Amino acid sequence: MGGYLLGFDVGSSSIKAGLIEADSGALVGSATSPDSELKIHAAQSGWAEQDPEVWWEHVQKSAAMLRSEYAAQLAEVSAIGISYQMHGLVLLDKQGAALRPSIIWCDSRAVPYGNRAYEALGAQRCLERLLNSPGNFTAAKLAWVKENEPELFGSIDKMMLPGDYVAYRLTGEVTTTPSGLSEGILWDFIDDSPAQFLMQHFGFAPELLPEIRPTFALQGQLLSGVAESLGVPAGTPVAYRAGDQPNNAFSLGVLNPGEAATTAGTSGVVYGILDTPQYDPDSRVNTFVHVNHSQRAGRYGVLLCLNGTGILYSWLKRITVEAFPSGKAGADYPAMNDLAAQAALGAEGVRILPYGNGAERTLENRDIGASIHGLNFNIHDRSHLLRAGQEGIVFALNYGVQIMRAMGMQIDTVKAGHANMFLSPLFQSVFATVTGTEVHLYRTDGAEGAARGAGVGAGIYDSPEDAFGGLQRTAVIEPDQTLVDQYAQVYRHWEALLQRAVSS
Repeated sequence: MGGYLLGFDVGSSSIKAGLIEADSGALVGSATSPDSELKIHAAQSGWAEQDPEVWWEHVQKSAAMLRSEYAAQLAEVSAIGISYQMHGLVLLDKQGAALRPSIIWCDSRAVPYGNRAYEALGAQRCLERLLNSPGNFTAAKLAWVKENEPELFGSIDKMMLPGDYVAYRLTGEVTTTPSGLSEGILWDFIDDSPAQFLMQHFGFAPELLPEIRPTFALQGQLLSGVAESLGVPAGTPVAYRAGDQPNNAFSLGVLNPGEAATTAGTSGVVYGILDTPQYDPDSRVNTFVHVNHSQRAGRYGVLLCLNGTGILYSWLKRITVEAFPSGKAGADYPAMNDLAAQAALGAEGVRILPYGNGAERTLENRDIGASIHGLNFNIHDRSHLLRAGQEGIVFALNYGVQIMRAMGMQIDTVKAGHANMFLSPLFQSVFATVTGTEVHLYRTDGAEGAARGAGVGAGIYDSPEDAFGGLQRTAVIEPDQTLVDQYAQVYRHWEALLQRAVSS
């Protein structure tokens, strides 16, 4: 085979580039831009926007960081892959310019538009054909633009997802994928084609959708000017594109029924695979086309998403680190994890509901906000808040896992990248014990997964299953059977608080 593979992971917090050697599958180098988290702009409560040009700026900067150390290897890149934040809306005019900031995944403004469409089209029709309510996804976000920004809506040439935009900037071609359209609730699972009935309901012209390309396939070829900027050969195929959570599952080798992946970064996710299209009647978890889906062998990804994961821990970092003298221990996440572990199981009664980042799907698109319960000024300190934060995130994920199991999904083992919250030994153990799963940790990330996907799409690997040379498992975390009953009691108390919050 020979050569190298380059992947970009375009998140809402940062953009990461990863370079792997095609033959061995070994990671050569990686880079992240910017150093601090990207800003999410919220002009109103419940809104969340980012400028697509900022993503593109940091795609180039992350590549430049790689180029400073691996210029010779970049010059031998054989294919490029893209992973991206899901469910966002990017709008282009006829000149290919973005008409407005992207309405991203955690923006809540479109909830009423999706709910009205669900009522008008009927639950049975939506669930059978879309496997979801239109909810707060990309199609509903465009409906908000149509009603609230009609002049701008009239100027739209194409609607896109964030990954479609990055692929367009790399290749000059405006395309999308079945997996991408499904995550925007724009895919008809019965017709295996775009959901024209939903497009007609919202008043969207079919021409608004880009040309459709398979996930593992030529998405376009690298433009010469872009190639010069990145240090990669002109004409290099962009050969893979997937949303961050399907890509995270792929990066961990999660491809077949019964397998599941999890991540706890900006959002918290559990993502499991089915071979038949199934849905939650209340759309609290969502079913999409998985990266290796085909008409011959159906592969569907069921996604549990918790918006308020990394952002909760980032918020806790801001309010707790301020108490540390400048330059002292405690001003980073590892020290926070150590401090959290000093508090007892259950954080001596402190409970956190981590729902402070927009409408949550597991709560049927309610936005109940985050809340802290049981705080006693005479007892509790930073360690209790930090432990309650980690436990609260796990409890919220477990709440969603129970929904997935009620659908008939078998979730006994999950795979995760050894990153973000899973860098915390406490979080690893609480997650395994509360969910009752064996957690397998791997040394990989979204950019590395995107690079492997590019190898499949370019034909360098014969199949998705052949793309995982060099993938290293770092640890296996089993449930702590001595603590199962104690955690179950704490979880029941946490869930009772959640039910009161939801019903109030």
